[in-house]
Amino acid sequence: MDITDYMHTLGRNARAASRAMARADGATRNRALLLIAEAIEREAPALCAANQQDLDAARANGLAPALLDRLALSPAAIATMVDGLRQIAALPDPIGEISNMKSRPSGIQVGQMRVPLGVIGIIYEARPNVTVDAAGLCIKSGNAAILRGGSEAIHCNRALAKLVTEGLAKAGLPLDAVQVVDTVDRAAVGMLITMPQYVDVIVPRGGKGLIARLIEEATVPMIKHLDGICHVYIDDKADIAKALPIAFNAKCHRYGTCNTMETLLVARAIAPAVLPQLAELYKTREVELRADEEARALLAGYPHLAEALEEDWSTEYLAPILAVKVVAGIEEAMDHIDRYSSKHTEAIVTEDYSAALRFLREVDSASVMVNASTRFADGFEYGLGAEIGISNDKLHARGPVGLEGLTSLKYVVFGHGEVRS
Repeated sequence: MDITDYMHTLGRNARAASRAMARADGATRNRALLLIAEAIEREAPALCAANQQDLDAARANGLAPALLDRLALSPAAIATMVDGLRQIAALPDPIGEISNMKSRPSGIQVGQMRVPLGVIGIIYEARPNVTVDAAGLCIKSGNAAILRGGSEAIHCNRALAKLVTEGLAKAGLPLDAVQVVDTVDRAAVGMLITMPQYVDVIVPRGGKGLIARLIEEATVPMIKHLDGICHVYIDDKADIAKALPIAFNAKCHRYGTCNTMETLLVARAIAPAVLPQLAELYKTREVELRADEEARALLAGYPHLAEALEEDWSTEYLAPILAVKVVAGIEEAMDHIDRYSSKHTEAIVTEDYSAALRFLREVDSASVMVNASTRFADGFEYGLGAEIGISNDKLHARGPVGLEGLTSLKYVVFGHGEVRS
């Protein structure tokens, strides 16, 4: 296979399909989503079998536990994909919506219309569910998509691609509206991110190494986040009955996700009461606590305790490891977050309304939470149906990227024969 010719063919096909997708009505796009959901439900056993092939090969190749977790596609995960597609179909159609209409002194009326971005390239590692989430969101938002999944998920992604194509065909939409790159050659990624004549935006979903490479090489704009260094701050006015399950869930629900807590900050006044109780919970999962001197004194006897080094505050572990620091209060907590956060997700646990509002206003991250686990920073949990990724950039899209993040606004003008004098 000539990778250059192959990728340029995908690009040309996607550009042509994007025009058809932009003019397709919402009912047709929704029908495609529902047909894909039905196909996935019908073929769930075959998808699990394909996924098992990928898992067996990944284990044989020594894939890291965090990536194995992302690669696994259980019956429950398949059901979640199906639910996500149906949720997306039920969402209001954003395309063609006109807003902010204003009459000008000249007589013209000026507003903005929501339109698709065009062709979206998605590059991701391990997670086969991204194939469906990305396809669903791109179809609903009137875009065409080129999906390049990781080589470790090739069997499952091929099986899913056939089902997406089946749904598009039955709905009467172009088959090239969603194309899965059918090669594991890494050169395909290099081509995809340097084809601005065909691709309007790249959305990478993967590890720091992948995204760092794309930042260096891409000539196509990106919607991205580099790290998920997320914090939970337990305030001195926290309800301990809330703080314990939040801090446990934020770390231990899943280790290999970008919205998992990596640093726990605890106010000095409440630390003696809350840290020993949290240690008992973390001990059940053998979580290593890398703690500052003050926290270590309160955690004496904990079997998996280590001294926190400077690099621990800026590390995304994706593992049962947690950095722990005792702080004077909210001011020091926010200073620490400002210095070390990757601007992804932060949470405060407090019953102090003023402290909660201050945290929401002053913490500069894509998602900021009060009395909730950071694990909720997710498009499905936010009611977006699914997400194509999470952005901690500040331009265009921020946080979980759903339908609106895959669209843009253009100005539209209605006149009655006016000319400018």
